This record gives sequence, C-alpha cells and structure tokens, in this order.
Amino acid sequence: MVIRGIGKWWLVAALTASAVLTSGCTYLVDTDELPGMYRNDATGGEILLERDGTFSANDVSTNSSSGPADFSGRWEFVDSSTTSDFIYLDVDGRGIGEISGIQLYTSGRGTVEFSTPDEPWSLVLTKVSAQ
Repeated sequence: MVIRGIGKWWLVAALTASAVLTSGCTYLVDTDELPGMYRNDATGGEILLERDGTFSANDVSTNSSSGPADFSGRWEFVDSSTTSDFIYLDVDGRGIGEISGIQLYTSGRGTVEFSTPDEPWSLVLTKVSAQ
C-alpha cells in the first residue's frame, strides 16, 4: 500500500512540475497591446497594426523566396487552442485561388515573426515606441 501511494505521489509531482515548466514558456498575448509599429532594423521592413483592425506593410518580405513588398488590409488576432496564436493579415486585392492572408506569429513581448512550413523564421519585427 505504501509503495502504491509513493508512486501516485511521484506521478502527481512530475505532472505538476511539467505544468509549471510548460506554463513558464507560454506567452500570453494582451490584444490591447498589439496595435502599433513593428520594424526590422536590418531590412527596414515595417508593419503598422492600427486599432481599427487595419494594417499596412512597407518593404516586407514574408518568406525567403519573395522580395520586399508593400501591402495592406485588415488584421485580427487568432487565439488558437490547438496551435500557436497568431495575427492573421487579410491582404487587400487577393482574389479567389490566391492565398488571401498571412500569419504573423506573436513570439514574445513586443515581437512578431513570419514563418513558412519547414523553414526558419524569415523575418522578425520588434515593436517600436511611439514617438
């Protein structure tokens, strides 16, 4: 009986430690803090997320095979329970049959990143202070 009790205690302790470690790595997004200017100093690329749900991007390359471009549209935060949370950029002017949006992942306080499957992060943008 004592051995069985000790085994349960170790299982509970291991699960608790795992939950604590996992929660320490999770970044909770405050959607009120998302609007603002994000910039990559190395490339000069910028994305402005407006409070009204619109965005504009200047000199932004979303993956390793595309050159810098300017685009705009609407954005919304997607709080995903099965994958990473992300900002969905619905790009104006994209028609049926084309990819209509881009996922911009929140990676920590004040940073967002583009990613494509099986590739490293292609662009990291950091929020800049209002001037």
